[in-house]
This record gives sequence, C-alpha cells and structure tokens, in this order.
Amino acid sequence: MRGLVRRLLGLLIILCGMLPALGQAKERLIWLVRDLPPFTIFEGAGKGQGVVDNLLPRLIAQMPEYDHSIVRVNRARGIQMLQEPSFTCDPTLLWTPERAKFVHYSIPSLGVLSSGVVIRKQDQALLAPFLDNQQVDLKRLLGQTRLKLGIVAERSYSVQIDEILRQLPDTALSRHYGNDATANLLQMQRLGRLQLVLGYWPEMRYLIQAQGNNPDEYAFHPIQGVNRYQFLHVGCSDTPLGREAISHINRLLPTLRRETLPGFYARWLAPEEHERYLADSLHFFDTQADSPEEH
Repeated sequence: MRGLVRRLLGLLIILCGMLPALGQAKERLIWLVRDLPPFTIFEGAGKGQGVVDNLLPRLIAQMPEYDHSIVRVNRARGIQMLQEPSFTCDPTLLWTPERAKFVHYSIPSLGVLSSGVVIRKQDQALLAPFLDNQQVDLKRLLGQTRLKLGIVAERSYSVQIDEILRQLPDTALSRHYGNDATANLLQMQRLGRLQLVLGYWPEMRYLIQAQGNNPDEYAFHPIQGVNRYQFLHVGCSDTPLGREAISHINRLLPTLRRETLPGFYARWLAPEEHERYLADSLHFFDTQADSPEEH
C-alpha cells in the first residue's frame, strides 16, 4: 500500500511539473485575406485554388509554434488591423514607404505581372492617342480627358503606379470600397458609369468570366514607365511577435518562391503569357537584393 502511495505521489509530482508547460497557450497569428483572384478565391470556379490558397497551408504547417486564424477583410480594414498592436499578417502585400512605417516585411515571395488599364474594346478608340507600343500614358490620358479610372480605395498598385495616381486630378478617379470592390468597378464599367479600371489582368479576366462576360471583349494595357513585374511579400504588424514570425517565414520562402509559387501563379495567366512568365521567374531573385524596398 505504501509503495502504491509513493508511486501515486511521484506521478502527481511529475504532473505538477508539467502543468506550466500544458498551460502555456500558443500565440494566435491572424492571417488577413481578401477575395483576390488568382491569389485567394472564396467562391465559384477555382474556389480554394488560388496562389495564396495554396501558400497559406504550407506556411501554417511549418509554423506549429502558433495557433492560426484566417480572417477575411477588405483592403482598408486589413491595413487598419496591421497598424494595431495585434499579431496580424497579410500574405499579399506590396511594399510601400507608407506601409513600411507599421509593417515588417518578408523577403519577396512572388513576382507578378504589374497592374494596368482595362477597357472595353468598344471604347478602345478613346485610348488610341495615348498609346505607345500598347502601353498607355496614364498621366497624360487622365490629365487631358474627362475619362474616369476606377480604383480600389486603400489599395497599392505599386510604388510607381501609386505615384502616378497621386499626380492625377481627384475628379479622374472613382474610388471603391468593400470586399467586392474590383468586381463592382467592372460592373460600373459595363454600365458605362466609368470607362477605365485599374487592375491586374489575371484578376480581371477571372472576375469578368465570373460575371458571365467574355474577357475577349476587353483590352489590357500596361502603363508607361512601370516595371513589367512587381513583387509580393508577407507583411506582419511591426511588433516583436510580428518580427519573430517574419524571421521564420523568411526561412521558408526561398524554396517556396523557387519551386512552388510560380507554377501556381502561371496557371492563371493568359496562354500567351504563361511560358514567358515561367522563364522569367527562374531569374527573379538571381541578382536582386532581398530587402523589400529593392522591389
């Protein structure tokens, strides 16, 4: 009997020693996502098959030290949350000097085709005087005409394009908020309430088809003076926890951005872009520095 008591006491001591470890809850990392094809797709054809839909499970599986939550937000709310003292990360952020004041960025994760101007082909003649090799002089176009350009509020389209937008008259821009901002802008364009929408052609093609329309009725024009590719990052709130998470993510991204992510992105491109993109992606990170502002 005494031996049993001693064994039970020993077991109790061991269990008591384990209690502090058992009681330590993991930090909860909140991932911010938007309905942003071809990166995240919440509904319809391709649901769950976007680039980030495939990236996030891979990151989460290799970061077991955290509990993970995925939260859907629009761009404006996402930026607001990143400014709060929370443990929050966004897997599809462009670097901008304004965001760098409150976001800690990963190394570049993926090169993507830069945004441009989408117009219905029936209105194509409106752009003709402002095109050079199919690239549009956006500043001259919107400075010299009464055309309206639809943009998503609080969204960055790259440092280069954001700077052009800042130089345009406010009357030339139609800003839209909400979870479905880009889709709503395309509907406004279809109704003739604006002529131009700024965006990424893979995203536009997907949304046009999702609305039951034909992408062949639209034309996409890159913007003069803008690099062909821009680079996405994972960005976390600039807190000790956010910086620690980015340190871990930076160890995971080199393999993912070389072997996995380009193929997920290329499948959403127009056929004529597919092969060139995959060839270019092999050299995205050959000579470029991995500091976010270099991209």
